[in-house]
Amino acid sequence: MRQIVLDTETTGIDPNEGHRIIEIGCVEVVERQLTGRNYHVYINPEREVEAEAITVHGITNEFLADKPKFAEIANDFFEFIKGAELVIHNAAFDVGFMDAEFARLKPVRKTADHCGIVDSLAIARKKHPGQKNSLDALCKRYGVDNSNRELHGALLDAEILADVYLLLTGGQTALSLDAGAEGGGGTGGIRRLPSDRSPLTVIQASDDESEAHEEFMAMLEKQAGGTVWGKLQQGD
Repeated sequence: MRQIVLDTETTGIDPNEGHRIIEIGCVEVVERQLTGRNYHVYINPEREVEAEAITVHGITNEFLADKPKFAEIANDFFEFIKGAELVIHNAAFDVGFMDAEFARLKPVRKTADHCGIVDSLAIARKKHPGQKNSLDALCKRYGVDNSNRELHGALLDAEILADVYLLLTGGQTALSLDAGAEGGGGTGGIRRLPSDRSPLTVIQASDDESEAHEEFMAMLEKQAGGTVWGKLQQGD
């Protein structure tokens, strides 16, 4: 499976009011492994960036003045995401902006017609109901380092979300608990497990061990007048 973890920054919050995308960051994940292949671009939105938006992402009108317009990067961007499953935190926001940008061009493209869409915010809300599920909150919950995230940035946020998503969906990543490991990070590090790792060995109890266990449990049952294990075996 090819997934693209994606984030955007924009001039404002509503594409229906003419707001535009100013930054796109994408991180490629194949079979739950980060490939190191990314897509990142700043975009001249052909309009002013709202002051409130600048306080969130720090991207100014002056910085964007010489950047390419969306029409100039649209094909490269589309080719990068085409056929992939997009992982986006609060997907409706980013997809709404992407569709608005594609709608200005010919041929008109709709994101969902060419990509699968997974909303990591919806997954987090289902898994952690009643709790904060912002990207920062999830970083804290899963031990993902977001210390470089003073301002929102599309590529940085996509990289952070990739780690969060893999932990949130329960595979392929593990916390390193080796306090003596290089860097001395203790519980703070994340170690990705190779997909071709050997399966865990399952060791079955021998007949003698099983018999000894039964005798021991029978003794506990007699001395204690019943055990939780005994009730579970009886289906109580």
